[in-house]
Amino acid sequence: MLEIVPYKARWPREFDILKSQLQEVFGKKAVRIDHIGSTSVTGLAAKDIIDVMISVKNLDDVEAVVPALLAAGFDFKTQVTADHLPAGAPQKPGDWEKRLFGRKNPVPRVHLHVRRVGAANQRYALLFRDYLRANPLAAAAYADVKHQLAKYHGHTDDHIPYVEIKDPVCDLIMVAAEEWALRTGWEVK
Repeated sequence: MLEIVPYKARWPREFDILKSQLQEVFGKKAVRIDHIGSTSVTGLAAKDIIDVMISVKNLDDVEAVVPALLAAGFDFKTQVTADHLPAGAPQKPGDWEKRLFGRKNPVPRVHLHVRRVGAANQRYALLFRDYLRANPLAAAAYADVKHQLAKYHGHTDDHIPYVEIKDPVCDLIMVAAEEWALRTGWEVK
């Protein structure tokens, strides 16, 4: 069942704990570890799943840490090898490629996205997060979309319809986010 819950003050602390654990697993392969997605935006309703992005220089480096991730309770989602491609997005080779891991237990639930430093999908995730953090009205509208999707989603474990509708909504938000980035001088830091 898909459930959107009010913002939880524990989400940043849960991320901090995860970040420490994942830094040990990835070591120097992790260029950066970021809290992304809705749980990273204060006040935003979300699925109670912490989204973490690990940025690496080379996605092939991930193979070396898979055994440690499996031992830590993560599942390697081998069927997911790329992110949704937004309309009109740059299509350089590898720009939307990723590795995805999930963890249901121990709590908290986690989606671990591993992306290449400098790739379009790495920038997308960070800009999306920062734009919503800086624009509470956009975040509130996004929360409303997610609540409506969850209401019509039903009581099924099939999250594909939710994602297939949510992704283009995120792309619309990114149009405003790109304009905001130009206006404010935002860049990946």
